[in-house]
Amino acid sequence: MHDVEIDGDMIRLGQFLKLADLVDTGGEGKILIASGDVTVNGEVDTRRGRQLHRGDVVRVQGRSARVS
Repeated sequence: MHDVEIDGDMIRLGQFLKLADLVDTGGEGKILIASGDVTVNGEVDTRRGRQLHRGDVVRVQGRSARVS
């Protein structure tokens, strides 16, 4: 897992996937989120607009990143 620094207090899940290099494109992120392949803090979340805050851990396809 690697830490990914964000500007501000929060970031949306779809944006974070790209920022953390967990997906190559926004479209890929959208598909993975909708299909239930993305977890936030160990729970599946299908909301692309889910607000993430520092300390949240996102996991997709065996890779993970923490919001910092």
